[in-house]
Amino acid sequence: MQSVLLLNTSFEPLKVISWQRAVTMFFMGKVEVLEEYDHDIRSVSLVIRAPAVVRLLRFVKIGRKAPPLCRSNILARDNFQCQYCAKELGAREATLDHVLPRSQGGRTSWENIVCCCSTCNRRKGGRTPQQARMTLLSKPVKPDWLPVLNMKFHGKIPIVWRHFLTFEGTF
Repeated sequence: MQSVLLLNTSFEPLKVISWQRAVTMFFMGKVEVLEEYDHDIRSVSLVIRAPAVVRLLRFVKIGRKAPPLCRSNILARDNFQCQYCAKELGAREATLDHVLPRSQGGRTSWENIVCCCSTCNRRKGGRTPQQARMTLLSKPVKPDWLPVLNMKFHGKIPIVWRHFLTFEGTF
């Protein structure tokens, strides 16, 4: 079964939940189903369409926090792609690279770390991209969305969710 996108009453994406949790919340009267997958969930006495997107019926106030700087969020932000050679990477084979190396005063920040393949990381070494004659595909930026949502689906967000997700860098 597939995961379900949970939205606030304002249609703002909150998180991804299991289909079991979504069905439970639906029968408790806490959510409404906005989109469904094209398969059924069956019990002994009931058949329902599998929920894909649900919306809370009561508003949940959430604080605006910046996404945490961590490996999974960097990989997700960069869409599991080497930012030098554009090679598609798996989570295990991907490395992180400081654009301005720490040995040259570079800091560990959203704006200075990119996803990189080990070949490009070795080639670049302790130099800047310019010194190594390498070009970044895109400038690293601090996202205002939660990249780990993309991590869970490795860039393959369910099509029925796309209407509800309006942040950059996901597709």
